Amino acid sequence: MTTVFGRSNLIAAACAATVILATPSMAATVNLKANLKASSEVPPTDSKGTGSLTATFDTASKQLTWKGSVSGLTGTATAAHFHAGETGKNGAVVVPISGADKGTFEGSATLTDAQAADLMGGKWYVNVHTAANKAGEIRGQVTK
Repeated sequence: MTTVFGRSNLIAAACAATVILATPSMAATVNLKANLKASSEVPPTDSKGTGSLTATFDTASKQLTWKGSVSGLTGTATAAHFHAGETGKNGAVVVPISGADKGTFEGSATLTDAQAADLMGGKWYVNVHTAANKAGEIRGQVTK
C-alpha cells in the first residue's frame, strides 16, 4: 500500500508541475500612439507643427520601443521627452527622446514598475521643444 500511495503522490506532483510550467505567460506587447499638436500643449501654442509617435511596450521585459516624426515646427527641435502627466497637466521628464532634431526619431528604454504603471494608465505624454517654444511646441498624450 505504501508503494501505491507513494507512486500516486509522485504522479500527482509531476502532473501539477507540468500544468504549472505549461501555463502561458501573461506577458503582452501593447501598441501605443501619440498625435502631437500645438493645441495639446499646456498652455497651447500657435505652432503649425505636427508629429506622431508609435510605440510598443513589452509587459514582461518592460521594454518601451518607439518611432516618431515631427514637421512644421517653428525651428529645429531642441529637445523631446516622454513626460509623466495626464491630459491637460504638465509633468516631469521621464524618458528623453533623441533625434527629434532630424525630423524622425526612434529609440527604446526599459521602464521601472512605477513608470510602466503610469504609461499603461494613460499618464504619459510626448513633448517636443524648440527655441521659440522652450516649454514645448507640440504635445501628444500616449494612448493605446
